[in-house]
Amino acid sequence: MDVVIKNTLASFDPSQAGWQFMWVILFVGLAGLGVAIERFLYIYMRSSSGRDRFLLEYGRLVADKKYEDAVSFCGRSQLPIAAVLGAVLATRDKGKEAMVASSDATFLTEAPRVNRYLSIIALIASVATLLGLAGTIFGLIITFDAVANKPAAERPAALANGISVAMGTTLLGLFAAIPLLVIQGFLSMISERVIQEMEEKSLKVINSFA
Repeated sequence: MDVVIKNTLASFDPSQAGWQFMWVILFVGLAGLGVAIERFLYIYMRSSSGRDRFLLEYGRLVADKKYEDAVSFCGRSQLPIAAVLGAVLATRDKGKEAMVASSDATFLTEAPRVNRYLSIIALIASVATLLGLAGTIFGLIITFDAVANKPAAERPAALANGISVAMGTTLLGLFAAIPLLVIQGFLSMISERVIQEMEEKSLKVINSFA
């Protein structure tokens, strides 16, 4: 394992063939990680965390017919579901159609914010994989060139260099892509649950006042 790490780090040296691929893959992976962290903070920390406590307090206020307090409570929360339920409750006296329209309008604002940029994480993971593949092809070109054109004395070193480039870029591309795909799948699952819950709870509140 130490040898793999040592050789991978050495591949970033500009004196090594294929170093450009290593740096580009690294930057692409870091960009994807940055997007993933931002999405994690928004989807998991802001949009998901604390939903149970919010719904419990919201239900208590509605059950006690403290509607204005419930609307104010929703306004103080950063949860997307709070915005939807607050919009429904604010139009409760205008009939079912008004509540549905208000819920839909708020939902169309909040839902895209929840799943925004998730496809970009998957795209960046694919780009990292393809860059690793491009580095592999580059390394194979070096290998075939060594077989065809290098003197016998220089051939083993050239072959090793080409294979090293091919394997190193592939490895780094996979190291960048696999975690990003796992994170993207996890965040997609949470965002889908948040969106479904917004639809479900808003419909229940609308039906309770209709």
